[in-house]
Amino acid sequence: MEETGQVDVLVIGAGPVGLACALEAARQGLSHVVLEKGAPLETLVRWPTNTVFFSTPELLEIGGHPFVTAAGKPTRREGLAYYRKVAEREGLVIRHHERVTSLERAGGTFRVATSKGVQAARAVIVATGFFDTPNLLGVPGEDLPNVSHYYTEPFACTGSDVLVVGGKNSAVEAALDLHRNGARVTMAVRGQAFGASVKYWLKPDIENRVKEGSIRAHFDTRVVSIEEGAVVLETAGQKHEIPNDFVFALTGYRPDFPLLRSLGIAITDDLHVVHDPVTMETSVPGLYVAGVVAAGIAIGKLFIENGRLHAVAIVKHILARRGSAPAAPLAAPALQRFQDGD
Repeated sequence: MEETGQVDVLVIGAGPVGLACALEAARQGLSHVVLEKGAPLETLVRWPTNTVFFSTPELLEIGGHPFVTAAGKPTRREGLAYYRKVAEREGLVIRHHERVTSLERAGGTFRVATSKGVQAARAVIVATGFFDTPNLLGVPGEDLPNVSHYYTEPFACTGSDVLVVGGKNSAVEAALDLHRNGARVTMAVRGQAFGASVKYWLKPDIENRVKEGSIRAHFDTRVVSIEEGAVVLETAGQKHEIPNDFVFALTGYRPDFPLLRSLGIAITDDLHVVHDPVTMETSVPGLYVAGVVAAGIAIGKLFIENGRLHAVAIVKHILARRGSAPAAPLAAPALQRFQDGD
């Protein structure tokens, strides 16, 4: 395979945190490349079309670039536009649709094999997030074409019987959206109630829709099997069948642990990623984790808001190992001139 010239920092994953890492490396004078197996900002692309971020814009900013929004909380579309524009303005080197397949370390250099060749790098940052690997139900029929672990928009389901599996934000948002666009919605929730983390503006909405009967919700319920035209549920130990056209199994996601292990990153028996929480370095010198992937199975502890801060810690450690001091961050006037193209 053809080998590309060596860079100081290679980032795996072009989500917001991966971009923050590349941006920090570039500002500190380090050469970089970002490898993304999918489309630009693949995770945000796969979010539901009308998603609204829980956080305010300033908590989602990277590199000091102001995140200007039309309302108090950014939409998915605004997020896609913002992060793309930051990457363009900063001149980040990103190669899309290039999947990392393996990694070897020889001396102080990594050789990263991809679907398109080999890239050499002195340090590697893994910022792959968790949205690629859904938590499967593990039931017969889960592989049918009418079953999805991702939800985008409701219009293909209008007038249909739809089961939404799950009781947290993604499931609640999907159920409400489907209901308001003409689907007959049933929810299967494993717990006794909707999750405590459901967004404060969604919880009363879903609870009222269930109370009035416009959305049916079965609590203490699991899916037994998915069949053509029906789903078998078990509620409080009793099995029952409901008519069904589409299933959205929105039961959460997890990091790609097989990929992390293949890269040499140690994973504990309880699925936590072994790393130094200060420097974010793994047990492999020069190999770092950033963003939610660092939390392993405990994905609720890290988000864009705090994951973006890993970029500074990682690059600072890379420079320290080289014997270099980090440069001061851009002052506000200089940053503004940069954004204005001066």
